[in-house]
Amino acid sequence: MRRPPALPNQPGPPFNAPAARRLRAALGMGPAHVAHDLRASYGLPYATPDLVLAWERGALIPSSPELTALAGVLWCAPGELIGRPRTLREHRIARGLAPEDVALAVGLDLLGYLAMEEDEDWRGTERQSAVLADTLGLSLPDFVTVTGKEEKLAELLRNAVTTRWQAYVRQVGKVVPLDKRQIEDALRELHEDYQGRMTATLAWGNIPTTDSAEDRGRDFLAGIVTHFWNEVGKGTA
Repeated sequence: MRRPPALPNQPGPPFNAPAARRLRAALGMGPAHVAHDLRASYGLPYATPDLVLAWERGALIPSSPELTALAGVLWCAPGELIGRPRTLREHRIARGLAPEDVALAVGLDLLGYLAMEEDEDWRGTERQSAVLADTLGLSLPDFVTVTGKEEKLAELLRNAVTTRWQAYVRQVGKVVPLDKRQIEDALRELHEDYQGRMTATLAWGNIPTTDSAEDRGRDFLAGIVTHFWNEVGKGTA
């Protein structure tokens, strides 16, 4: 029996193929054993050893139902088979929750929640956002990404490090619920780091001439959100 095609707009979550292979080996199971259990216990009549191997090699990505079934066969949580989740849907799957569970927890009707999940556009209230973060176990960086605020944060941070960072403290605070002092310290450090990269001069021939200040500045801005969270982490360590 052929594997059914994926549903429109329902791609599988980011799959951790090495983890699947490692977990199977740890259980002493072969691909044929896994395929048998997928058929017998989880209602996947098309599951074959070749399909299991294709997942483990990264040639195919299991759908959400397939990943949940595979996790059951391998006696692990679905999150152990998922790469770093980024979207609302991926975080939900990683926690092993049904959309109905999340919708009920945050106080949304199921169709409304599913629309936000599919559009990757969270539009919940502040209270609903807090419940969402708790239900999915979201870190602050993950929460900013899931709620679609990461690009806005990146824009503010780029402006802050290239101009006067003091002018952006309040705006950044509207995007990330952090203490004002934390934001000030992080923006100050980022600004100094960026400006230092832009004004650095070649010395003693140790820096290749192709590594221009412009290139260093561009690379820094490309990873500005990551740099921001790193600075915030230093302040809370």
